[in-house]
Amino acid sequence: QVQLVESGGGLVQAGGSLRLSCATSGRTFGRNPMGWFRQTPGKDRELVATINWNGGSTYYTDSVKGRFAISRDNAKNTVYLQMNSLKPEDTAVYYCAADSRNDYGMTAVASEYDYWGQGTQVTVSS
Repeated sequence: QVQLVESGGGLVQAGGSLRLSCATSGRTFGRNPMGWFRQTPGKDRELVATINWNGGSTYYTDSVKGRFAISRDNAKNTVYLQMNSLKPEDTAVYYCAADSRNDYGMTAVASEYDYWGQGTQVTVSS
């Protein structure tokens, strides 16, 4: 059974930092792009950041550029999202995802990701 399990969420004050992890099991995604998304009630899931298979290419939504950093360790089957200078508007459930149908590419569209984690809550207080 393929699983993506997020961890590292929690409650933090504005200006603080959190590091999210996404551990995968059941198959490897070493050739595939992976991404972090977030969602708040009543809104569509929003792309936060994506990373290609070897970490050589990344993409960030404008609102997190310069504050968040996505990385991956294929040997550990884990993807990370370092979040610094957090703002209350970053409050959301954060999901990691993998696009198993795209080898060695990049994917910035949520609908193209076919494996998803259950999400981890990030709450930033003002």
